[in-house]
Amino acid sequence: MHNYKNLKIWQEAMHLVTETYAATFDFPDYERFGLTSQIRRAVSSIPANIAEGTSRSSQKEFKHFLSIALGSSFEVSTQLEIAYRLNMIQEEKRNELLQMNEIIQRRIQSFAKQLN
Repeated sequence: MHNYKNLKIWQEAMHLVTETYAATFDFPDYERFGLTSQIRRAVSSIPANIAEGTSRSSQKEFKHFLSIALGSSFEVSTQLEIAYRLNMIQEEKRNELLQMNEIIQRRIQSFAKQLN
């Protein structure tokens, strides 16, 4: 069992959460229960599933939760693109968040391979 707070992927995912929440703060009010909520839930799911996976008794179970975290990360990528196309987020901010997210995706995949 790992201490999830010491995992670099968890720390980076938490940073992505705070940056994404800040970026969505100015989304239109009519999106509060739509895209704003959806992107925030997906980005929060990344570190949450990493943390939950650390509590599991087998590496197979841990990998399952890493897989869920990775899926949430890809969901965030799509939602950031939607927000950009709807002019809710600037291109520079979208690119910054996507870059952070892509690094997390690679780290999750690499970490899961190490659990074999």
